[in-house]
Amino acid sequence: MPPQKNSSPATENSSAVTKAIEKSAEKANAQLATAKESIGDIILGQENVVDLAITAILSGGHTLLVGVPGLAKTLLVETLGTVMGLESKRVQFTPDLMPADIVGSEVLEETTKGKRSFRFIPGPVFCQLLMADEINRASPRTQSALLQAMQERFVTVAGVRHDLPAPFHVLATQNPIEQEGTYPLPEAQLDRFLFQIDVEFPTLATEKEILIATTGAGSMRAKRAVTPKQLIEMQTLIRKLPIGESVVNAILTLVRNARPSQTNLPAIKDTVSWGPGPRAGQALMLATRAKALMDGRLSPSIDDVLDLAEPVLKHRMALSFAARADGQTLKKTIESLKDSLA
Repeated sequence: MPPQKNSSPATENSSAVTKAIEKSAEKANAQLATAKESIGDIILGQENVVDLAITAILSGGHTLLVGVPGLAKTLLVETLGTVMGLESKRVQFTPDLMPADIVGSEVLEETTKGKRSFRFIPGPVFCQLLMADEINRASPRTQSALLQAMQERFVTVAGVRHDLPAPFHVLATQNPIEQEGTYPLPEAQLDRFLFQIDVEFPTLATEKEILIATTGAGSMRAKRAVTPKQLIEMQTLIRKLPIGESVVNAILTLVRNARPSQTNLPAIKDTVSWGPGPRAGQALMLATRAKALMDGRLSPSIDDVLDLAEPVLKHRMALSFAARADGQTLKKTIESLKDSLA
């Protein structure tokens, strides 16, 4: 009698798919390690910020960098563009910036034969990595022009749709201390950012290293480690990585507990005026997978959810006036949310 097969065709096919994902993940992890090393040669002492920025890009999302001037936010965006092989552009947001200065405009041209026609001139948003410097200095009208690009990946000018390049990411910066002449970002636009990354002051040792490295005759230059095509492949791979039921439940518990109307936690009911929407859960689903890939794992864990809770939730929640008057902070509130998962 011929030997019986122990596995069905469906099982063998599933095994082949798993092996293909594992092989792709190993290759992606090696490329990401090279990219992080190249960025680390330029950006000193901001490992967590760099990791979160790469995680956001791998997840296909946008990032809001919040920090005082001089903490290398602009340099980080420029370095990311070089290392990830992305065409990058920068827009300095000011109160007089108009929507057409970002998305582009149509101009009337006349040929030598006297025929007139409109021609669309693309704005700086037509790139793969857009740096929106001091985004809260632009008027709400201009910010709304960027909102469509961030969510839909296309802009509409004179009723005509213009698709943006792929991949497309916005890394915006914001100064947390100087609020004169600024326009706070509306909740709808904040929700479009996958992460809010707080850029802190460097440690004493790191600041000494920065002084020595940046005031000498020579300077380091970033090297490309990833191509746009490879980045898109990684973003596709992340959506294929398996995620356990316990991790999904942890994400749901965290997000729903952050909403005053749905939580049983007194610490949230008494302090939070509004909480995150479903996009927060979607962000965590993608970001935890991206973090797992960067760490050389095929599936995220609950620890990944806890590590990414603050950058995902911080800009999607607001404290009540009474809570702020009592000295409560969003950081403390999110810590209490994370404790509820323990």
